[in-house]
Amino acid sequence: MLKVLKYLKKTWVAVVCIIILLCIQATTDLNLPDYTSKIVNTGIQSGGIEIAVPEIISQQDMETLLLFVEDKDEILSNYSLIENANNVDAKYQEKLLNKYIEKNDLANTENIYLIKDITNEQKKELAKKLVNPLMEFSSISNEETANQIKGQMLANVPEQQKAVIQNESLTNIIKNMPEEQRDQLLSEATKQIENMEDSIKEQAAVMAVKELYKDANINTDTIQNNYILITGLQMLGVAFISMISAVSIMFLSSRVAARLGKTLREKVFTKVLSFSNKELSEFSTASLITRSTNDIQQIQQLITMLFRVVVYAPIIGFGGLLKVLTGTDNSMAWIIGVAIVAILLIVITLFVVAMPKFRKLQDLTDKLNGVSREILTGIPVIRAFNTQKKEEKRFDKANTDLMKTNIFVNRAMSMMMPMLMFVMNSIMILVIWFGGHNVEQGLMQVGDMMAFIQYLMQIVMAFLMISIISIMLPRASVSANRINEVLETEPDIKDPIDSETKSFDQSKKGLVEFKNVCFRYPDADTEILEDINFTAKPGQTTAIIGSTGSGKSTIVNLIPRFYDVTEGELLIDGVNVKNVKQKDLRKIIGLAPQKGLLFSGTIETNIKYSDEEMSDERMTKAAQIAQATEFIETKEKKYQDEISQGGTNVSGGQRQRISIARAIAKDPEIFIFDDTFSALDLKTDSKLREELSKITKDKTVIIVAQRISTILNADQIVVLEEGKVVGIGTHKELMENNETYRQIALSQMSEDELK
Repeated sequence: MLKVLKYLKKTWVAVVCIIILLCIQATTDLNLPDYTSKIVNTGIQSGGIEIAVPEIISQQDMETLLLFVEDKDEILSNYSLIENANNVDAKYQEKLLNKYIEKNDLANTENIYLIKDITNEQKKELAKKLVNPLMEFSSISNEETANQIKGQMLANVPEQQKAVIQNESLTNIIKNMPEEQRDQLLSEATKQIENMEDSIKEQAAVMAVKELYKDANINTDTIQNNYILITGLQMLGVAFISMISAVSIMFLSSRVAARLGKTLREKVFTKVLSFSNKELSEFSTASLITRSTNDIQQIQQLITMLFRVVVYAPIIGFGGLLKVLTGTDNSMAWIIGVAIVAILLIVITLFVVAMPKFRKLQDLTDKLNGVSREILTGIPVIRAFNTQKKEEKRFDKANTDLMKTNIFVNRAMSMMMPMLMFVMNSIMILVIWFGGHNVEQGLMQVGDMMAFIQYLMQIVMAFLMISIISIMLPRASVSANRINEVLETEPDIKDPIDSETKSFDQSKKGLVEFKNVCFRYPDADTEILEDINFTAKPGQTTAIIGSTGSGKSTIVNLIPRFYDVTEGELLIDGVNVKNVKQKDLRKIIGLAPQKGLLFSGTIETNIKYSDEEMSDERMTKAAQIAQATEFIETKEKKYQDEISQGGTNVSGGQRQRISIARAIAKDPEIFIFDDTFSALDLKTDSKLREELSKITKDKTVIIVAQRISTILNADQIVVLEEGKVVGIGTHKELMENNETYRQIALSQMSEDELK
């Protein structure tokens, strides 16, 4: 898989951008639960008051609060006393107006303490010192609690003092008490407060600050609304950044994946073009098509998600876990552990079950493509032999095998999401159950529980993403290996290194020499050709004839190096073909193959296949020589008439003549006609060879033929039998001296016709 990913280097800038954006998105997503917690805990429950430190407090309330503080001077050092808000300097007046007091109420604001400009750390330290005093202040300010304390006091005082105490507020009573008596009275309440959970004390202290604000004529609703609005806008801003990052990531990931797919298809296609017939026989056409399409598509789909899983999921997973363990109550962290273990068990089980089927799936896809291609190509033969039912059964078997494997894999994969959703919902129930109890007992705030749920979902989703990619990865890995098999296959036929490359000898232009040539197909046990020796000279026509399987087409396939000779030498223009570049070699050869293959396009594009800039005059001349103009001129669009893929919309003879015209239009040094004239009638064959002889006076012509009539006038005829040359000469010489040639000739024509 890593070998395939190296092709991402072309899009490294986009990859870096994706990684940066993923980090930004992960960071913003991890911060969103914090804002939820703040809005619920601080904005709703605490009225927008973030910390248990009153930033403004009336002088009367401050005096009462200081009754419960040991070091009064330390507390007062953090505040400034403002006796008349109208007379305060502009700096403090702006602070009062912006945050606490309506402008109309400013004149009525007298004798207040305003907190100084202190750091957040100093505020936190101050809050620790004020938590207990604020709770005690809140207790005596509460009417019900105050009446209970007064009731206890009345039970222990003389009758004459009861009337006085009954009409006094508890605050005034405590203020007028001797310090020793006051400490004794409040000691019991202090013990109860100290035994409370910190979260409960903090909440109660914040509520006490809210009451202090009300006593100072501050609109607490404005504080709450402002806090919720500001925090909500911050949350929306963070969510917007996350959204922009996510959209950008998907856009860039799609482009990177598409670019990788394009690069891989180019690499595979270019590699296949460099393959000799040996490599093409090792990879079936159907398999190469599957590797170029389906396999690359699997990798492309994986890449689209891969960055998110490699970068985003770990940050979210571990970041969320860290937030849970450090930022909120971690008493329920064990639930996350249970969720992760359950998810991993499900994924590993499915991985073990489904993994062996992935390679089989791709192999069966190859097989189905191969069967489909063979049947569609051979439809005429299938119809001619009435074997439609047989081929339907063959296709149905390949199709059914693929279907069964697909069903197995899809069933295994389809089980994953319901099982994982069951785990998620079960975990959610656990969180709500235990979190609800913690909230009830004051161990956790509602906002913290909501944040915990969000973090839990993020952590679980991170592992879900990893699990999904773990399912995609095996199939993509199989596809990557199949692609690498193609890319890493070294062609058997290679160009020589620059230092060993030779140039053609212009004094031997067009000369083709076979010197003791032997050849066997890869993995074959016996030689197909043995000790082949002959020379095809420019200005002459060399014909090759022999029975079926004697090696005629194999000889002509050696000339353009579709295969390399096993032993001996093949020289073109006086140079061994192994010592020249394939491109240079094939540039001087014009081949008309046995099967006239045409490409989709027009008649013009097919004839001009060797040179798109070829003149129309040259194209027309080639068509005239190939005897193709007689049917081209009857077409409505002449040379612009459409040719379907493979030339299936023209007859075999027409296809062959266009193929011959294509070779003639190239105007090469060496013409090779591999049984090209067999699809032509005798009259057309005769005219074509007559016209061809006019333009090949200084060129080498090699003709492979089955019909004796085609080669009667050849300058030399090479007779093959079972891969060996059994005779070389003219028609007359061979008729007199070569029994093999004589038998072939007499099987086609009478003695008189041959003379």
